[in-house]
Amino acid sequence: MTQPCTTLHPGIAIPPVNRVTGNRWWIYQKERFPLATHAVAIVAFSFAAVGYSTLARSSSSLPGWRGVFVAFSTSFLFFLQLRLADEFKDFEEDCRYRPYRPVPRGLIQLRELAVLLAGCVVLQLLLALWLAKRLIPFLVVVWFYLLLMSHEFFVRNWLKRHAIAYLVTHMVIMPLIFLFASACDWAVAGYSVAPRGLLWMAAANFFNGMVIEFGRKIRAPENEEDGVETYSLLWGRRKAVLAWLGAMAATTIVALVAARAIHFSVVVAASMLGMLLISAATGSAFLSRNQPGREKWIEAVSAVWTLAVYLSLGVVPVLLRHYGGRL
Repeated sequence: MTQPCTTLHPGIAIPPVNRVTGNRWWIYQKERFPLATHAVAIVAFSFAAVGYSTLARSSSSLPGWRGVFVAFSTSFLFFLQLRLADEFKDFEEDCRYRPYRPVPRGLIQLRELAVLLAGCVVLQLLLALWLAKRLIPFLVVVWFYLLLMSHEFFVRNWLKRHAIAYLVTHMVIMPLIFLFASACDWAVAGYSVAPRGLLWMAAANFFNGMVIEFGRKIRAPENEEDGVETYSLLWGRRKAVLAWLGAMAATTIVALVAARAIHFSVVVAASMLGMLLISAATGSAFLSRNQPGREKWIEAVSAVWTLAVYLSLGVVPVLLRHYGGRL
């Protein structure tokens, strides 16, 4: 088991911790994996995956509740596993630079997170078995990639020196999770390969992941932290904002291709264009105005952008088709 922070770095002052179990876990989720915030985003992600799949295979029915439930529950656990894996791989860096986080300060122990991680795996397996055994290979692929990510693909030092390679390799998990979630519809329905358009939707998730990643790692100069490699610190604020907008532009391109496959291009184009204009204005304001907390604008718009993609490509067209609208 990994040594505590006080052993690795004796100079670190760890604040006192309330050891009440329920309170500890509530504090942990609030600081590291806010349940309400993540649940909203993952509901949209999961419904969009299953919903887009029903549209791509020309079904006019609403997605089955079991498929949506398994897609949501398993995806939620995947994203929780990503957070838990980060706690292990970043432990020493957190001890050195971010001792205020829950694990370095002793609020939660790594061995407790290991039990939680194992519990997630068991739950995911049971959910897949409950819905359809055909989902297990998709599950194993995501687990395997997550394992590679947790060990930084065994080239940690090289990836740390190459920010773009680090970003790309870590974003591949997004389309893999999406493909599992979508398989809760098409694989369960008996398809041996994904319906037309789904791979473009998976690509949209790849670039959406980049939007979120850039959005949470662009900061004003006064809010940069020692040991935290933000894109604004690595590339400068202007280049980081341009990369953020570039990821949005790439998402727009592949989203429009995905929209053509379900005959919903006009609404998606209007939605993406509107969000691009809002994002460009937000990026410009971030660069030009000296206001406290202005990086929160970037992060907030990133979250809204992601929801807009999922709503316009999965949720809205499914509801329109089912309730008699035209696509």
